[in-house]
Amino acid sequence: MNYRASWQSPSNIALVKYWGKHGIQLPRNPSLSFTLARCLTKMTVEVNVDAALPGLTVMYDGWPRPAFEAKILTFFDLIGDRFPWLRGSHVHIDSVNTFPHGAGIASSASAMSALALCLMDIRDQIGGPNSKPGGEWWQEVSVVARLGSGSACRSVYPGAAIWGVADGIAGSHDAYAIPWSDRIDPLYRDFRDTILIVSGAEKAVSSTAGHALMNDLAYAVTRYAEARRHLGVLADAMSRADALDIFIAVCESEALQLHALMMSGPAPFILMEPGTVAIIKEVWRYRRDTGIPVCFTLDAGPNVHLLYPDANAGEVMGWVRDVLVRHCADGQYIEDHVGSGPQRLIG
Repeated sequence: MNYRASWQSPSNIALVKYWGKHGIQLPRNPSLSFTLARCLTKMTVEVNVDAALPGLTVMYDGWPRPAFEAKILTFFDLIGDRFPWLRGSHVHIDSVNTFPHGAGIASSASAMSALALCLMDIRDQIGGPNSKPGGEWWQEVSVVARLGSGSACRSVYPGAAIWGVADGIAGSHDAYAIPWSDRIDPLYRDFRDTILIVSGAEKAVSSTAGHALMNDLAYAVTRYAEARRHLGVLADAMSRADALDIFIAVCESEALQLHALMMSGPAPFILMEPGTVAIIKEVWRYRRDTGIPVCFTLDAGPNVHLLYPDANAGEVMGWVRDVLVRHCADGQYIEDHVGSGPQRLIG
């Protein structure tokens, strides 16, 4: 018997960063993210539950990608009790990203959330719980996605999401993310995120290795406390339109702290490139000279996310094309914005 599901799921950009984990993909500190609209993984999963030869085939944009198989098989081991039919099935996965893979735009978040959605869809087709997608369904998707990639648990919700137990945030949990879009001011629901591609190359150090370095880092406890404080400050600031200065200060502090952590400890590494630093300085200069509330954040890579209100898109994009594009690899950038979350694909 064959089953098939197709979903697209977005990447997300953390404003308060998750860096450091314990147990099975559990966070050391809570995080808050924007869900993006255009940086997507589109995935189709086909499952033959009566396969003569059970196994896994992984394709990316129509081409075999056996290098992805080990991570997915580890993920399948973790979720085997939830999806017992996986053990005797042949699973065929074909996906494509709308953005450079492995360049620090959370490709694992979009990919593993898309995979979790496809598997939940197929589970329901096979005869799992007779539930229509609702609050509990999405929460379970978030749990499953987290087991594949921690930040993936946030991608299943539109707008904004919080993951990890946080003081004063009702319902916050380490095992799954919670939606946060209805708690933020409308100003932030259509925020722009222009991603400046300083490098489209694979990261030299994986996020998994980066998280592991936190285990022996002398600054870890202080960092986790600062992240918890920042989350409370940012959640409050985003509930109103008159606190953009606080939003900017927290976002930029969090971005630089993330990379400072990478440069600390017994095995330091640097993921920023000269173009990254040049853009940061240009952002500070532009904001000072114009008063336009544009700021930056960084993921675990060299590329820069410019965050700003939709009302300022014209001026900011003119500046990007006139000034910042010279720091981008082959002039590449992605115009994105806060998005509406995953979507089931037809056909």
